[in-house]
Amino acid sequence: MADVAMPRLSDSMEEGTILKWLKSDGDEVKRGEELVEIETDKANMTYEADSDGVLSIVAKEGDTLPVGETIARLGDGSESDADGGGEDEEPAAEEEPDAAEESGDEEQADEQPAAEEDEDSSGNGKPSETPEPAPAEAQSSSGNGDGDGDGRVKASPVAKRMAREMGVELAQIEGSGPGGRIVKADVEAAAKGGTATAEAEAPAQEEQAPAAEEKPEEKEKDVPPPVAAPEKDGQSGRGDVTHQDLTRLQQTVARRMAESKATAPDFVLNVEVDMEEAVEFRKQLKAAAGDQPAPSFNDFVIKASALALRDFPRANGAYRDGKFELYSRVNVGVAVAGQDALVVPTVFDADSKSLGQIARESRTVAERVRAGAITPPELSSGTFTVSNLGMFGIKRFVAVINPPQAAILAVGALEPRPAVRDGEVTVRSIMELTLACDHRILYGADAAEFLARIREYLEQPLRLAL
Repeated sequence: MADVAMPRLSDSMEEGTILKWLKSDGDEVKRGEELVEIETDKANMTYEADSDGVLSIVAKEGDTLPVGETIARLGDGSESDADGGGEDEEPAAEEEPDAAEESGDEEQADEQPAAEEDEDSSGNGKPSETPEPAPAEAQSSSGNGDGDGDGRVKASPVAKRMAREMGVELAQIEGSGPGGRIVKADVEAAAKGGTATAEAEAPAQEEQAPAAEEKPEEKEKDVPPPVAAPEKDGQSGRGDVTHQDLTRLQQTVARRMAESKATAPDFVLNVEVDMEEAVEFRKQLKAAAGDQPAPSFNDFVIKASALALRDFPRANGAYRDGKFELYSRVNVGVAVAGQDALVVPTVFDADSKSLGQIARESRTVAERVRAGAITPPELSSGTFTVSNLGMFGIKRFVAVINPPQAAILAVGALEPRPAVRDGEVTVRSIMELTLACDHRILYGADAAEFLARIREYLEQPLRLAL
């Protein structure tokens, strides 16, 4: 019986999730038939059987397994009973560790209250090495039956200090804290209610009582009571809370973006691009295209970036394991929002393709992303990324580098702005570009020249058509 392992369906795939078995357990399967649908870090893919046989399913729908782990077996059907028996015996062997863990947990739970009582009695989690101070606590040690195991009243350190200062007997206070523990609010309430020591009843202190009672009233006038968020039907102040599991793609995006910010020492450069000639050039392309869609300004940026990457090879590389990794192909990734996650399909060899080819390919892959039909090969091998939020009216933003690439270009909105040309103020079509760079491979001067070269290509758009 041959094992069917979790396949590696993309260059960055480390594990996959079984979404749906397209064949049932015990079905006869032919080589090349669709076997299972798998969710990878980039897309959902259908995996085909690589041999004939009778299917014995090992991994259930919803299971997540690392690449290379067995998900099924293909055999002639005679071995399935033997295999099934072996699998049924495994859970029984695993019961002992669970029982041991449960026993350990119970022992820890039994020991916990005693540890908490020791902590409560001293306030710092350590046994008290000094005798209980002055009269309030000395009297409270006789207690009222609500104290610790050694007869002491349970009270927080702050409550004990306030009781000494206010002359309040802790033994006469009923605690409102966990396990009947006396807290600060209990002592304050007792002081206002007149529960005090014998010394507090002396005439000298009675004369001072009115003054002591005025202070809380003055505070109540000066400080308004706290306003709490209204609660209804048992809800918290935030209302109903729901939790949503991340898809495999969202998990990968989260992991890679966190990896980028944690490992890449990045810096940012910004430049304004005069797109006036590009606007006129696109009008000519639209007229020449007729019914066909003309290249967008984002296609202009992709082509300009590709040509500049060819001029600056280090920007078309990565820093890996203490070495510069430089690539011979210029493959520009285009960030596309789809399926509640950011997906980056690739325009391969963008430096050698015409604007028309780039426009058609970028449009096609964007549609496939939004339809959920993009495949891992279309998302792989990018050497540089372009992210555009200009269509949302964003003037400028800083994008997160897509590791292990050296840089990412963020494209802002193209809009008319006042500009000085030949000593006069005029209105021009301006677009801002922001380049985020990994300083380990792309240094300040190199990055500045690279960004300036992109601007040159965009401000002289006929060079993009050559």
